[in-house]
Amino acid sequence: MADTPDAPWLTIVGIGEDGLNGLSPAARDALERAALVAGSPRHLALLPGLRAESLAWPVPFSAGVPMLLARRGDPTVLLASGDPFWFGAGSSITRHLRPDEWTAHPAPSTFSLAAARLGWALQDVECHGLHAAPLTRLRPGLAPGRRAILLLRDGPAVGQLAAWLTEQGFGGSTLHVLEALGGPRERIRQCTAEAPDLADIAHPVAVGLSVAGEGRTLPCASGIPDDWFDHDGQITKRPARALTLSALAPRPGETLWDIGAGCGSVAIEWLLAHGSTQAIAFEVDPDRAGRTRANALHLGVDRLTVMEGRAPDILTGRTRPEAVFIGGGLSQSLLAALFALPGGPTRLVANAVTLESEALLARWHADKGGDLLRIELAQAMPLGSRRGWRSAYPLVQWSVTL
Repeated sequence: MADTPDAPWLTIVGIGEDGLNGLSPAARDALERAALVAGSPRHLALLPGLRAESLAWPVPFSAGVPMLLARRGDPTVLLASGDPFWFGAGSSITRHLRPDEWTAHPAPSTFSLAAARLGWALQDVECHGLHAAPLTRLRPGLAPGRRAILLLRDGPAVGQLAAWLTEQGFGGSTLHVLEALGGPRERIRQCTAEAPDLADIAHPVAVGLSVAGEGRTLPCASGIPDDWFDHDGQITKRPARALTLSALAPRPGETLWDIGAGCGSVAIEWLLAHGSTQAIAFEVDPDRAGRTRANALHLGVDRLTVMEGRAPDILTGRTRPEAVFIGGGLSQSLLAALFALPGGPTRLVANAVTLESEALLARWHADKGGDLLRIELAQAMPLGSRRGWRSAYPLVQWSVTL
């Protein structure tokens, strides 16, 4: 077994439901030369009569990676569904390898096959792999007239999808249920979410979703209404949140620390800004930390990481991210700790409502610069038989680049 192979020892082959018939000549040649063919039992069953040794990939998927790497240098084929690099296993394997160790031969993805069957322009359709992800990831895109193609775990997941859509007020949505696309068992049926009357849905299954109904649609702009969040009163209210997100200025691929997260509204809206953003919410109160997790799941950003603990202690040993928001727990020691942490340029935004915290921000602004903003808001409320202005506590916001 060679430690430094002259040619790729691993070939990742995308396979469809038509088995060997759908493979390219290059993929067939790789199978002929392979000493080992690895894949799920379903994929291996699509290629009967293999001369190579076969390895049924274990569950969880990560358990198979060391088994594969132990054969490094032996001609090996890894079978994956359709396009291995679109919601597939490809990158989970190649990140452990050098570029010269592997090659790939993709097949048409389920998304491409579904779009071709339904006549949908794929660039205008949301695509989701929900084999092991919550259905709530669909929440930001639920709007009448929108379309999505969803890869689901199994047949019962279609019924779960229908029930969840109905709960969200989108029971009128059409579900195009696409079974075993591209193979002899292919079948396409449709129903509505409120009347999912299909039986014996076979795996593998995808759903083409045409959204319809009277459910609430999540706004795209920062500062979504407060009632989207479950909270106990500890929430950055909508107007202040919009100004806060504007100062934090989320950009693709960036990470936010939300310190004193409360119900997580700022971190959640940061994540809603772009699918590649990341966020960590720090919260000392266990109940509020749990509420933050639930809000993130409900609004489709379950990638939010919630850490329970008190800042600045919980920040020890970390490297500052691109942006930090202090919504609670503002103190001299916290600001000093943040400035002392290693990291590149970091946009810091801190909000204060008490006289003491306002004075603290004024001192740090005088020393470090940045922008100091005083926000005063009033809302029209009933006043006897008429209306009057009810003022909220003034908010002082300091934004600076560390």
